[in-house]
Amino acid sequence: MRFHLTSLVSSALAVFTVAQSLCNSTTIGDQAFPSLLDVTLEELAIGLESRLFTSVDLVHAYTARIDEVNSTVRAVTQLNPDALAIAEQLDAERANGTTRGPLHGIPILIKNNIGTFDAMDNTAGSYALAGARVPRDSTMVAKLRQAGAVILGKANLSQWANFRSDNSSSGWSAIGGQVLGAYFPDQDPSGSSSGSGVSSSLGLALASLGSETDGSIISPADANNLVGIKPTVGLTSRDLVIPISSHQDTVGPLARSVKDAAYLLNAIAGYSPYDNYTSAIPFPDYTIPDYVAACNFSALRGARIGIPRNVFDTPSIRNSSYAPIISSFDDYALPILRAAGATIVDNTSWPGYDIEPANRTSVVLEGDFIADLAAYVAQLTVNPNNITSLADVRRFTQSFPLEDYPDRDTGVWDQALDYFGGQDNTSPEFWGNYTLGLELAGPQGITGALANYSLDALVLPTYFASHFPAILGSPVISVPMGSYPAGSEVTQNSRGDLNQTGPGIPFGLAFVAGRWSEEKLVGLAYAFEQRTMMQQKVRPLEALTPTAEIADFAGQ
Repeated sequence: MRFHLTSLVSSALAVFTVAQSLCNSTTIGDQAFPSLLDVTLEELAIGLESRLFTSVDLVHAYTARIDEVNSTVRAVTQLNPDALAIAEQLDAERANGTTRGPLHGIPILIKNNIGTFDAMDNTAGSYALAGARVPRDSTMVAKLRQAGAVILGKANLSQWANFRSDNSSSGWSAIGGQVLGAYFPDQDPSGSSSGSGVSSSLGLALASLGSETDGSIISPADANNLVGIKPTVGLTSRDLVIPISSHQDTVGPLARSVKDAAYLLNAIAGYSPYDNYTSAIPFPDYTIPDYVAACNFSALRGARIGIPRNVFDTPSIRNSSYAPIISSFDDYALPILRAAGATIVDNTSWPGYDIEPANRTSVVLEGDFIADLAAYVAQLTVNPNNITSLADVRRFTQSFPLEDYPDRDTGVWDQALDYFGGQDNTSPEFWGNYTLGLELAGPQGITGALANYSLDALVLPTYFASHFPAILGSPVISVPMGSYPAGSEVTQNSRGDLNQTGPGIPFGLAFVAGRWSEEKLVGLAYAFEQRTMMQQKVRPLEALTPTAEIADFAGQ
């Protein structure tokens, strides 16, 4: 079960083999249509509305694209065996004049830590949870289904959302294998929502959902030329999402455009009776802003944008392999922001960034994980390996050969259970470290800079942007900014098995502001994106770009 796809693949490929020789183009009949590598949600919606193709055609096409490249990139761990039946039902609804909204009939992939009440597993990439069952759809999946999306399958991830080992690699899980980015050979896909990121970047679905504790949405967006929205903690529910930290976890979209990401955010944001953090949503009657309507070409005009230089612009970074990111930020992104009408306020530093204690984050995340994991597994209706605690997970992992222990250690859990004595998030040590983080990331960080300099938002290269928003629970939107130029130094990850920098590998620009500021950030990010259109300029390797298109299946 190292890699599992359902019979949906073989049924789609049987059609694809015949259709490919007949068509293999983006022309349906005599009508041109965008490639699935570049298509937008609105373009798909128009095609469905005009009966140019059906949702069933889309499921076949995306499934064929997955099968073309997945043995190499390993972005998808499981396809939904019900996807075709769901697509048929949604096509029938449309034929009867009923549509559930812009996502009606659109295939979406979700990270393999987001629970579905169907035939698919929810494992976080670990055999410890293989065969386990949740009691219902997670709120995220229920909202997607209500909006008419087709849950096409589960995306691979860094195992346990990158919260197991001190010596593993981003994108590796025991069940899914190693995810690879598509812009450079053996590219580190970044994580932990690595499969979601690579899937979206290659058009294996229209878009995907990921989750973030500290960087796991915006980092894959950064490395895979995508838009990633890490929402305010509490804007989207974590109900039946395998957790790390109830204080930092959040679920958000990875898409190829700001507007497509905004459509997904519209669908998934809002109150959930299963997640009390969503009760803090400050809008009247929990009515969420229309994030699609916030996509305003002129949003940067008159905006005051700050730059926290101390976070990313140091002599050691300027002399490292990350230097091209800083050059692109200064010489490309900032002039575009200024030309679009923004006022740039430089050196709006975050003093708290320079004084955070080294182990503060570990205390918070490990304390949360011990408690939150136990609460998650207690909800399972089927639990084949009788996992009730982190100690059970560690015991299973260290004894089950396919978990690749000890080559990939359990160092994070060892520290949580041994060094910290297994204390959870009710301990005094936890609360002291948690409240200190809020002070450093807030008044001495993001909220302090916003208030002190009368800013609308802050910008910095995405690679350096995740940590303080993670602590504060505030949003970040990453937008493609460029890629490493020819001749750039090739460097590897700490494990030495993936390439982290190198020619053609993308990087992004992050927009940051206070909690519940997604509407503002969407507008700013959209205005920048429309002036750069980097998704069209930075392209994945041709050898890893699937060729199946809607036209290969429409009408077959």
